[in-house]
Amino acid sequence: MLQAASGRRKSITVFGRDYTTDDGTCIRDYIHINDLCSAHALALEFIQSGKGRGALAYNLGNGQGFSVQQVIDAVVKVVAKDGYSLTVEDGERRAGDPAVLVVDATQAKTLLGWKPKYADLETIINHAWAWEKKVFNRKT
Repeated sequence: MLQAASGRRKSITVFGRDYTTDDGTCIRDYIHINDLCSAHALALEFIQSGKGRGALAYNLGNGQGFSVQQVIDAVVKVVAKDGYSLTVEDGERRAGDPAVLVVDATQAKTLLGWKPKYADLETIINHAWAWEKKVFNRKT
């Protein structure tokens, strides 16, 4: 979405607005990139300590979902502060997409001691927007 807000893409597409959710859009569990990185660092420490054997596979997420429309609304709010907007197009529902997909990160929390630091959607988007502007030299 931020690529579309910054002008690197023409628009974003919402694939279906007829799901059995409050606003009709899919609900997904979003995670801050720093939280993802910290979980990987903890997993590496766990393996190096000798406690973990072989590859580890844990679900990572905040355990709460946000609808696609909630994410759009939050992105619009964040980028508007800098004078940007977001073009949204509606598309057909994609086959096989579940209405709700939220993670249970119990294993990562229990075995690795991992806990997401950034669960607030607006914070996640603010941080991602700051990176987008910095990397692609968007002036505000």
